[in-house]
Amino acid sequence: MAAACASGQAVPETVAVQLLGVLWFVSVTTGPWGAAAAGGEETLKCEDLKVGQYPLVHVSLTFLKYICKDPKINDATQEPVNCTNYTAHVPCFPAPNITCKDFSGNETHFTGNEVGFLKPVSCRNVNGYSYKVAVALSLFLGWLGADRFYLGYPALGLLKFCTVGFCGIGSLIDFILISMQIVGPSDGSSYIIDYYGTRLTRLSITNETFRKTQLYP
Repeated sequence: MAAACASGQAVPETVAVQLLGVLWFVSVTTGPWGAAAAGGEETLKCEDLKVGQYPLVHVSLTFLKYICKDPKINDATQEPVNCTNYTAHVPCFPAPNITCKDFSGNETHFTGNEVGFLKPVSCRNVNGYSYKVAVALSLFLGWLGADRFYLGYPALGLLKFCTVGFCGIGSLIDFILISMQIVGPSDGSSYIIDYYGTRLTRLSITNETFRKTQLYP
């Protein structure tokens, strides 16, 4: 009797396993993986590769991948080398056995050691104003207006000097504003801050900002 019950419970489990196998086979042969295996898709450009999202053309069940080097940082500016118009570029290497079009438009089969494309990374415009120096001046010599003189605000610096930092109140306010990076250099440049340190990123919405349509249940 016990053997009969065990046999009855094993049948549904076997059927479930077989059903899952059929569903997997259908998804592979008819889905994007099957299309890639059939070679029916056009070879992607290397800069269009995305990690773990697009199937590799001409090779089934393999995903397109790439790895980019960390940007080379200028010690003086703490920004990527060759930063132009707020943009620098780092070399990216497609994974081995990847076939894609390089920046010359040539279809290339990569081994993992060739540069497939240059990925843009954002950088900032700096002009020699150190964040650490500005904070230190504001903390210790803010009542003399040294922080404002350093950042290029001589009128406010002189006013703070004559009023002893607006009786200390102005010095405290300036210290908070400079520490939070709300007040920056007068020329509009950014502070020199360690590239991998704590930075303030301002986000804004304009008429050109893309807004994704909200879907409500």
